[in-house]
Amino acid sequence: MKLHLYSYDLALSTPFRIAHGVRTVQPTMIVGLESGGHMGLGEATATSYYGKKVEDMLAVLENLRAEIETENLDSPEAFWQRMYPRLREHPFELCALDVAANDLFTRQKGLPLYQWWQLDPTAAPLTNYTIGIGPIEEMVEKIKAQPWPVYKVKLGTDHDLEIITALREVTDARFRVDANTAWTAEQTIALAPKLKELGVEFLEQPLKADDWEGAKEVFQHSALPVMADESCQLETDIEKCHGYFHGVNIKLMKCGGLTPARRMIQKARSLELKVMVGCMTESTVGISAIAHLAPLLDYVDMDGALLLKDDIATGVAIQNGKAVFPDLNGTGAELFAG
Repeated sequence: MKLHLYSYDLALSTPFRIAHGVRTVQPTMIVGLESGGHMGLGEATATSYYGKKVEDMLAVLENLRAEIETENLDSPEAFWQRMYPRLREHPFELCALDVAANDLFTRQKGLPLYQWWQLDPTAAPLTNYTIGIGPIEEMVEKIKAQPWPVYKVKLGTDHDLEIITALREVTDARFRVDANTAWTAEQTIALAPKLKELGVEFLEQPLKADDWEGAKEVFQHSALPVMADESCQLETDIEKCHGYFHGVNIKLMKCGGLTPARRMIQKARSLELKVMVGCMTESTVGISAIAHLAPLLDYVDMDGALLLKDDIATGVAIQNGKAVFPDLNGTGAELFAG
């Protein structure tokens, strides 16, 4: 295989604010694996919250170039197992490599990835569209500008209930709330009944990732289900979340790719946890990979490319919440020329 590494600065259509900060540009790394006239693509975004920089991620994989290029892609899962010891401390880089391997492998097989996994793409749940934190009038205008069947609303302000009340006045869509660890257990329990009345279906990671005592209290007393995000990053976290959350939000970059994500989904199901896969603000390369997992999920958040001013790729498109798959093998992602 030949390894290709690219970096891009993805301009966002509008500034994106969450409880951790604001950004207008999203740096990202694209990994290409080429063999036999086929190219598989994967992606990992630079995320300051997790200490990730594109130049560092590129260096990690560049240092493994010789080893990667002598690999035989017998299966994505076997390839992941061989790469894991080298990339154990670098899940974002491992994710990009694993997605590229899954893409390349199924292109070589002449099948879309979902077909190789024997999944029905029509069974995928609708994806939400994310509304970042901002002045209430601005958040209202974003909803008016982007009609959608279900929204994820980022909260973590001093007037969160006021925000949801105002948004409810302009749409009858379902709401999901992501407080990005900004609330306390007491706040969460107090807000949950009111948010439920306003059409919120679940809360995502309201407490700090290590506040397990608070999570247990919320799990027992919240009027709304609670999904783990920052508290669920690795495969071993699934069992930790059982009894503390009603479900888990799996991120490919945090866990190391599609290969461990599929195992995490299976484990969560065995524990009767609801399952969601979420995205970063990423291009259609990363979003296309998530889309192939969607038939396995209860909820999905794969709107990252919709938040970009200019995408760098084509692939699975999202139309009014529904994933539309191209008639292509692999994940279906293709970089624009140049």
